[in-house]
Amino acid sequence: MYKRILVPVDGSETSNKALVAALQLAKDAGGRVRLVHVVEELAYLSGYEQFGGYSDELFRVMRETGTKVLNDGMAIAQAAGIEADNLLFDNLGGRLAEVVADAAKQWNADLIVVGTHGRRGVGRMLLGSGAEQIIRLAPMPVLVVRSGEDSGSKAA
Repeated sequence: MYKRILVPVDGSETSNKALVAALQLAKDAGGRVRLVHVVEELAYLSGYEQFGGYSDELFRVMRETGTKVLNDGMAIAQAAGIEADNLLFDNLGGRLAEVVADAAKQWNADLIVVGTHGRRGVGRMLLGSGAEQIIRLAPMPVLVVRSGEDSGSKAA
């Protein structure tokens, strides 16, 4: 059913869980996976001005880190025997969700698999939900894989 699965990765445990789920879906359907990592613009950070002449160096380090995240994800896909490729995006202004949704559209993805922390209340209000924004913008189905940190269930 899902032959082209796009997975945004950032190296977190949550995105790794999403990657594992995407690889299983690809294996079951004989599909392939595209990993994407987005290097975010620093201008939104409070105190960004303090980096001054170091901003180019910091951006270079962030790109290197993104490349490592993608390479680690590719190694996981290769170990699972799943065909995969990857793309690194520099996000210099737009929302991360827009970059992900556009990448999925351009690649003709059948599905996006994204991890989420499942924040609620004030945490969600302050931080927003990248997964929710992707769901709103993507024209294809989005599978949300929760981290399990706050599943909302209580032990009896």
